[in-house]
Amino acid sequence: MSQASIRLHPSDNVEIALRDLKTGDCLSESGVAAAQTIMRGHKVASTTIAAGQFILRYGQVIGVAMSDIAAGDHVHVHNIGMSDHSLDYAFSTDARVLPAIAESRTFQGYRRADGRFGTRNYVAVLTSVNCSGSVAKFIAEAAERSEWFNALENVDGIVPIVHGSGCGMSGSDEGYATLFRTLSGYARNPNFGGILLVGLGCEVMQVPELVGKDRLRPDGNFRYMTIQATGGTRKTVEAGVAMVRELAEEANRISRQPAPLSELMVGLQCGGSDSYSGITANPALGYASDLLVRHGGTTILSETPEVYGAEHLLTRRAISPDVGQKLVERIDWWKDYTARNMGEMNNNPSPGNKRGGLTTILEKSLGAVAKGGTAPLVGVYKFAEQINTHGFVFMDSPGYDPCSVTGQIASGANLIAFTTGRGSVSGYKPAPGIKLATNSEMYERLSEDMDINCGDIVDAGVSIEEKGREIFELFIAVASGAETKSEALGFGGAEFVPWQIGAVM
Repeated sequence: MSQASIRLHPSDNVEIALRDLKTGDCLSESGVAAAQTIMRGHKVASTTIAAGQFILRYGQVIGVAMSDIAAGDHVHVHNIGMSDHSLDYAFSTDARVLPAIAESRTFQGYRRADGRFGTRNYVAVLTSVNCSGSVAKFIAEAAERSEWFNALENVDGIVPIVHGSGCGMSGSDEGYATLFRTLSGYARNPNFGGILLVGLGCEVMQVPELVGKDRLRPDGNFRYMTIQATGGTRKTVEAGVAMVRELAEEANRISRQPAPLSELMVGLQCGGSDSYSGITANPALGYASDLLVRHGGTTILSETPEVYGAEHLLTRRAISPDVGQKLVERIDWWKDYTARNMGEMNNNPSPGNKRGGLTTILEKSLGAVAKGGTAPLVGVYKFAEQINTHGFVFMDSPGYDPCSVTGQIASGANLIAFTTGRGSVSGYKPAPGIKLATNSEMYERLSEDMDINCGDIVDAGVSIEEKGREIFELFIAVASGAETKSEALGFGGAEFVPWQIGAVM
């Protein structure tokens, strides 16, 4: 019979069911009998817990008992609540530089004029405003139907980047600055070999402002126009297709060449999390993250509401108190942001998260930060801010997956690694996305969407280190052109979701 449960830290007063438990089944660590039927992934009290006592998982507080809990009882939303406890940020006390790996590993990438490397070679039709979204799609669709496009060997596709904003907003507030950074960041992402920027003409997010003095791209493979000035839909599509052809033919002149792993920038994401996320896929991805950092690469942890309550684990790894304080400032901003919008941070765990065994945001966050491994935190960035350092960094974002990934790509990510326990179907052009399943049951059910099964860490005794190395090798293969499951299914055209902050007017 498979192992019944696991205790993740010696000080924990709960164990995690590794299979569905029947009344009377004994826990593997404490020997306590389950008091009722308990689903796999859910928590079971391994000792008596008094009302008001902290619930511990990973050796950390995940909540407080709302009533007396007997040994063997199910511990979940009915008897555990948020804990108001202080966190010791202990800035930089655990910041330990990981030893560099002398082995010179490479991937096959596309070198750009600014020295960066792309893992894909797309051309984008980027929009300044929702009002130009349909025309951008018309241009991309017409270009990809053209005979000249089929003759291109090195261009992966024409991607319309459309969104729901760009007007009906302030032209000088935080929301405007965030959207500006996002659109500019996409234009500069190394996975794009060329950019056509299309606006309507009268929007708040003006095309000339976006173009700026540096014309967005150092390679000059950039064009722009507005529908109003060009003469309407038909004329804009005709002109747009002609421009895209020029951009694509220029991009096609670039072929893959060896690139150092220091040019890989991987966005770390989780979505549809379950209780297994912090046991299997997230720590395995964390090991892969450390390996990439040791090779000189960069990994980006995000989703600020999903590190809330676990931020002290990151501030302790900050390379300086200033870097740690930047993360605390983002946490404080989110507390204010949710309060003024009539929300609270503990609203974050979704119904699916809870069905998977997660109870509070504290528990979810402690599992989520495991994606960041053990490397020092070398930088904290705003949403879509250009990342200008190598190593493990944090980028502020909502926990909403498409929005968070959008920010990471705008910041420079050329690859995405995405863990999921409940299952997720999405892709994020221009960055290929690797899907990591936290449990074998979901992997088998959604195998056409999942790239790696991390459930065998529990089912077959595969070590975190072995799985982490498997993920790391997939980073290199995908960066060199291997197709992910989401790419094969055609995902990536609908997941560009800029973060809208502020009033829509």
